[in-house]
Amino acid sequence: MSFVGILPDMSEKIFQELSSPRFDDGSIVTEGISLWGKQPPFSDGDGLHDEPMLTVHRPDPSSAVGCGIIVNPGGGYRSLASDHEGIQVAKWLNSIGVTAFVLRYRLGPGYFTDISLIDALRAIKLVRFFSNTYGIDKKRVGMLGFSAGGHLACNAAVRYTSSSSEVRDEIDLELGKPDFVVPVYAVTNGEKRGRKADEYVGVDTEVTKTTPPMFIVHNHKDSIVPASQSTLLYDALLQAGVDSELHIFNDGDHGLGLTVGDPDAGKWTELLKNWLVRRGFMTSKERLEVRGRVLLEQKPMGLGWVTLVPEEPNQPNALVRMHARNDGFFTIPVQDGPTAGPHRLEITLESQQVRPSATGIFTLQEIQHYKKRVTVERGLNLDLSLSKSQFSA
Repeated sequence: MSFVGILPDMSEKIFQELSSPRFDDGSIVTEGISLWGKQPPFSDGDGLHDEPMLTVHRPDPSSAVGCGIIVNPGGGYRSLASDHEGIQVAKWLNSIGVTAFVLRYRLGPGYFTDISLIDALRAIKLVRFFSNTYGIDKKRVGMLGFSAGGHLACNAAVRYTSSSSEVRDEIDLELGKPDFVVPVYAVTNGEKRGRKADEYVGVDTEVTKTTPPMFIVHNHKDSIVPASQSTLLYDALLQAGVDSELHIFNDGDHGLGLTVGDPDAGKWTELLKNWLVRRGFMTSKERLEVRGRVLLEQKPMGLGWVTLVPEEPNQPNALVRMHARNDGFFTIPVQDGPTAGPHRLEITLESQQVRPSATGIFTLQEIQHYKKRVTVERGLNLDLSLSKSQFSA
């Protein structure tokens, strides 16, 4: 077994104590690490289901982006759909450069969901503690979960201070809050769902402005967990001002994993990758503020866009809506800005109307485009005075 990075002496000792978890007979043997070692807190036995663990799935080193995602398979807090909601998801994440960890968390009826939460928080802390070992940035550690595993991920996002009061080792000193969460057809409030209110404690009611951003996926025809469970969560995130994205696909039932058999709903993984890139989770480069002014024939454009498209992979797009009311000036704030490096600058003109008109008169039959290569650097100021001849449809 090979490891990336150099472990401090104490970290190496802890790592060796945890890196021999047990697997079921006949399972696909892979690299794994026990969350707690020989005596997990609140353990009721010594079977495999009493030993929570992570399996580790690494991308090709040449494509690794330094992002880590813990995958929680679903199963109603009674079982784990570890193939199509576990290892297969991990392998897809590897294909986009993400280091994945599939979580085996403790389940009912032997363990209540607050024990599952303790395992999830320990998993996040463990990945952060060994971030150098796994070649990831401890500030880009997310959690993706399906159904009950999605509830567990959301629970970790809003109850990350809920853990065993005992500090067993240095791992417990790490932050248990995920940097982002991806709930897929997740239960978010058992009481409002009308089933298992005591197990599926409400996460929507605990959302605050400090809750991490979320990418939410559901199916309209889900017969097990209604899509309203996701809209509950989205509404709470929206009210709190937390960056979020929600996709509810018309077709598809519950428990579909990557949904590879549906060419439409199966695009959720592509959308997730785009979201991770846009939010900056796929790069270690810092984002920069960009200011400027665009004039067309010495006047502000009527209506359009300024967009910076990076040439380097996994860097975020940066853009701002333009309107003549701003006199041609624009600012892309640092939290939405581009990273340093070569970009394609696109100026898009949609209308020449400075103000909306009640006449119904058309001013531009086709959207017009201007493109230019620019290098983004700190303090970049984009001042452009363009003519109509420089645009094309």
